[in-house]
Amino acid sequence: MKPKNKIIIVDDHLLFSQSLQLLINSFKDFEVINRFENGKVFISYLQENIDADVDLILLDVNMPVLDGVSTMKWIKENRPELKVIALSVNDDEEIIIKMLTNGAKGYLLKDTSPEIFKDGMISVIEKGFYFTELVSGMLVKKANNESTKINLKDKEIIFIKHACTEKTYKEIASEMCLSPKTIDGYRECLFDKLEIKTRIGLVLYAIKNKIVLV
Repeated sequence: MKPKNKIIIVDDHLLFSQSLQLLINSFKDFEVINRFENGKVFISYLQENIDADVDLILLDVNMPVLDGVSTMKWIKENRPELKVIALSVNDDEEIIIKMLTNGAKGYLLKDTSPEIFKDGMISVIEKGFYFTELVSGMLVKKANNESTKINLKDKEIIFIKHACTEKTYKEIASEMCLSPKTIDGYRECLFDKLEIKTRIGLVLYAIKNKIVLV
């Protein structure tokens, strides 16, 4: 018999966490092996269980004590092999980019349908990533399949690298010694060329094509 995929939930909302556990355990090849209420207790568990056998972590972005972004930074530095899907009640662009650039393999909204939730978990475990169109601003098919290599100019690559940081577009313009209007032109040109609609899609493209390493 094929072993079940082992899932850990890190979320401070007890009712949501318990309901999510029931949902996941209802899926044929999945089981929740542990739940934690914040990043601090989860990190303590990982430190005490170095060889913990886990296939996927579902990590809430907004938690007390130690939030999802801080927890993700620790995972990136100490356990980068762990696969994580970030969970949130909203699609805040800044938070999503922080989670992605710190190694999250997917980002799902908490009101996602059970079918999409299951597809997302399977995709991250088997392919290594999953993003919905709402979150990525990319065509779903394009986001969740191998990217076609597109020729980019040196300045465009530099811009993309800056876009993967917490800098504003105005700060990027200053860094590249260009006018904000020129930067807006780079952005719109890349959105068109890469068939994306948001900065999140740009970050996702950069990660998948190893323009930035996470």
